[in-house]
Amino acid sequence: MANNLSIILNNQCFTFPVRVYYEDTDAGGVVYHARYLHFFERARTEYLRTLNFSQQSLLQEQQLAFVVKTMSIDYCIPAKLDDYLIVETEITAAKGATILFEQRLVREAVVLSKATVKVACVDLGKMKPVAIPEELKAAFLK
Repeated sequence: MANNLSIILNNQCFTFPVRVYYEDTDAGGVVYHARYLHFFERARTEYLRTLNFSQQSLLQEQQLAFVVKTMSIDYCIPAKLDDYLIVETEITAAKGATILFEQRLVREAVVLSKATVKVACVDLGKMKPVAIPEELKAAFLK
């Protein structure tokens, strides 16, 4: 597989449960807007972990890290204290040094928030983007 090959994935959706705690909310019990970023980040990390890739291992062994390049988020309906939520995560494209994620925060089949997140693979020693490792791209296709 060439490094510049774009990968479009077919409906592979990873789900990750989260519970809303008091620390996630404002005084009215509504989830603070920045906490959604935490929920989405945890789901992306756990998705990579299910593919047998640890961000810590990539960092220690290859000096690679994934950094958010751009994010677009739509807050549709507020999440609240004690909600049991599911973060749905899909990789819609992987090309060169970037991965495009589509994520949704869902409560009982109702979408509360949607995000499109573009992450870049970066060589931390050089502080420059590098191609996504071929073994990681291959794992996206399984």
